[in-house]
Amino acid sequence: MSLSKVTRPLLRDEAYDRIRHAIVDGTLPPGAPLRDGDLAEQLGLSKAPVREALRRLTDDGLVDQKPQSYTRVSEVMSPDVLDAREIVRLLHEFAVKQAASRCRPEDVAAMRAANDRFAEAIEAGDVKAAVRADDELHDIPVRLAGNAAVAATLDRYTPLLRRLEHARFSSALAWNSVERHTKLIDALEQHDTETAVAVISTIWTELLEDR
Repeated sequence: MSLSKVTRPLLRDEAYDRIRHAIVDGTLPPGAPLRDGDLAEQLGLSKAPVREALRRLTDDGLVDQKPQSYTRVSEVMSPDVLDAREIVRLLHEFAVKQAASRCRPEDVAAMRAANDRFAEAIEAGDVKAAVRADDELHDIPVRLAGNAAVAATLDRYTPLLRRLEHARFSSALAWNSVERHTKLIDALEQHDTETAVAVISTIWTELLEDR
């Protein structure tokens, strides 16, 4: 495992982003020990910003810490993940409810294009590209909802679910997501709030149930 060196000035934030990304994409697997000295050396930093990053990641539920005992990557399934799934589901339901009456033809077109990129990435076995396309698709209703608190909360808690998405998008279950995306887009195009909310609820609920 190797992490590239930090070059930007906001060292605490950059260390947090780099380590979080490595946990989410599996570079740092569940249960992996996290030693601040080793991470600091790989990132080209002092220990202080790395320790701060690990504290933040502990608060996020991606890292488990026991003082004077261990610091390690948390398991994929945990009470924190279940809690995050519920928060993320509810916030996406809220966003879709707000977006249904505001969705314009260009928003629908952008979501369809994102779903096409998602399907292409699944076909190519490019999980990272699939996650990016999935984010682009779901970000459109969140943007249309126009609620900064919703967007910020999703940004905090969605990473807890990323490892589940990586597993799902690398399996045949990913094609279910393509179909659900299409149903969601169709409902938003028709300004069908009830159906759109039902579909987005299924998408996030079955992220765990389809495993």
